[in-house]
Amino acid sequence: MIGGAGYIGSVLTRSLLAEGYKVKVLDNLLYGNGSSVTDLMDNRSFSFVNGDFGNNEILDRSLENISDVVLLAALVGDPICKKYPDLARKINSDYPKNLVQKLNFKNIDKFVFTSTCSNYGLRVDDSPANEESELNPLSLYAETKVEFEKYILDNISDLNFSPAILRLSTAFGMSDRMRFDLTISEFTKDLALGKELIVYDENTWRPYCNVSDISNAIFKIIEAPKEKVSGQVFNVGSDNNNYTKKMILQLIEKHLDNTNIIYKDGNFDPRNYRVSFDKINNVLDFSTSYTVEDSIIQIINAIENNLFRDVEDRKNNYGNYTIGGVKN
Repeated sequence: MIGGAGYIGSVLTRSLLAEGYKVKVLDNLLYGNGSSVTDLMDNRSFSFVNGDFGNNEILDRSLENISDVVLLAALVGDPICKKYPDLARKINSDYPKNLVQKLNFKNIDKFVFTSTCSNYGLRVDDSPANEESELNPLSLYAETKVEFEKYILDNISDLNFSPAILRLSTAFGMSDRMRFDLTISEFTKDLALGKELIVYDENTWRPYCNVSDISNAIFKIIEAPKEKVSGQVFNVGSDNNNYTKKMILQLIEKHLDNTNIIYKDGNFDPRNYRVSFDKINNVLDFSTSYTVEDSIIQIINAIENNLFRDVEDRKNNYGNYTIGGVKN
């Protein structure tokens, strides 16, 4: 698993180990997040390689005796990609293309690429986007994801393994590499700490999915017959977890008193899309187990009980803000 020490990866790693899989993680610990997997080092079914998957020597060594590859590694999110555009293109597009070529010489069964529902960008109406809907990337992050999706699908006849593309909803939920720079966790954290929260374009839609449910979707791809998933694109999430920002804030306000929310217009983030998840439900019998409100309650309890008492002092530990040693 490439990127297995990150927000989703550290959850997926544990899920696969619990299912009896042997898991090898390749991760360059871009945000100093090694503590997310240190407790697994005494597990004989787990191994870890610290390194960059853009390094061919490290990549070749990591791919030895591997049956399936999950690519989670990326510069994830619009702000970090905008801050480091050259690196974003390398990590999100150039390195993955090189990886695909490497996999053609390995005895690989399945390759799972985690893309994003941000690829849908701005919808002309509130009808849910399905996997055949037009892609309209509005950020460098989404552009790089769309580019690599296209690369996989354009070259699928030349691949000797089975690729599957998962367009993930915006993630939420608890993880050993916790992030508080994502919508649900950021809103909940700030309001639980009594901070003033300024929210732009509160009526824009977005789909959300818990990291444990995302991990389950990846597991289902690995377990599925090749003919069901090879060359397929799946939206990952739940119809019930399509929300506007304002709807999320109303859920938070159910569980907190005296919140201070200021709504502002300004087209700060023009993305606006609802998403359909019928395909993954029908083809893989996938359904989600966690709701947005579940996570809101968990985060409020965690903040109020000081489980993240350093969250304001160590922001980069809890988010994708800055990469050490890289110039803007």
